Amino acid sequence: MMPYDVVSVTPLPPRRLSVRFADGLSGEVVLRDTHLHGVFSALKDPAVFAQVRCDHGFVEWPGDIDLAPDAMYDEIKALASGFWNRAARNALVLLK
Repeated sequence: MMPYDVVSVTPLPPRRLSVRFADGLSGEVVLRDTHLHGVFSALKDPAVFAQVRCDHGFVEWPGDIDLAPDAMYDEIKALASGFWNRAARNALVLLK
């Protein structure tokens, strides 16, 4: 298991995820409407968004939709250290 593997995920309104990683780091990821296009457009439906699950260290939804755990981990860890570089990111990450 890698430190950035997601071990739990909980959907929160509106389109937020509470995530916890294998090394104990935790935080929230906020998915914005402007980033939900293409395969991610299905996540605009609250019923679909609520079907989020954690599988083999990834955050996943039905329909082969997933988020890279290492990117979420890096952003949340950067916030924990007081540094946040949001350039070219697809989601806003909040420290919990």
